Amino acid sequence: MNPPERPARSTREEFVEFAHTRDERLRNELVESHLGLAHQLARRFVSRGETYDDLVQVASLALVKSVDRFDPDRGVEFSSFATRTVVGELKRHFRDRGWAIRAPRRIQELYLEIGPAIESLSHALGRPPTITEMAESIGVTEEAILEALEAGKSYHLSSIDAQDRKEGTILDRLGDIDAGFDGAEDRLALAISLADLTERQRAILKLRFVDGLTQSEIADRVGVSQMHVSRLLADSLTALRRAFE
Repeated sequence: MNPPERPARSTREEFVEFAHTRDERLRNELVESHLGLAHQLARRFVSRGETYDDLVQVASLALVKSVDRFDPDRGVEFSSFATRTVVGELKRHFRDRGWAIRAPRRIQELYLEIGPAIESLSHALGRPPTITEMAESIGVTEEAILEALEAGKSYHLSSIDAQDRKEGTILDRLGDIDAGFDGAEDRLALAISLADLTERQRAILKLRFVDGLTQSEIADRVGVSQMHVSRLLADSLTALRRAFE
């Protein structure tokens, strides 16, 4: 005659037992039953330059820590406790291991915010956002954005042998022409140089080269003489040219 099956227990009951017994078998069962949460949280970070497998490994180790540290008597659901722990470990992974040259933590965290902000603003505006728009969206100064972008040059991206979404590796595609690559550094240099101009100079450059206004129309718009507009344009272009040289 087969022994009766053990009645199903709630997750909290299992954690209460584990807290008292520290049974290795029960620990493994608790970890395995929540691995889906680790995978789900790892997927949130796949667009930040690390391979999915590496992120799952970090998240899984954090899940084990969560099981070991969870106190069922605190009245908090394990999923909530584990989510905070796993996300914290994933963010720490990017801060501490993703930088070839150590940058201040506030700059590292800001740099990781810039990517999602650019994506969101580009979708909303129908064009890439300006430094000013990114700063306003995130709630920091333009100088902080520029500092983070500069520090981002030292950010360590994923291995060239890592599989991408097309089941190939970056190494397989070396030699392919990326139409936007050549202009990336120029765009960054332009953004930094524009930040050094006055607000009036930036406004006049936009009116002339984005909106297509003539110097006379710009003079009427900003309330100065056409000669003054011409001088401001010349000074601004000279400053930008000097930055690129």
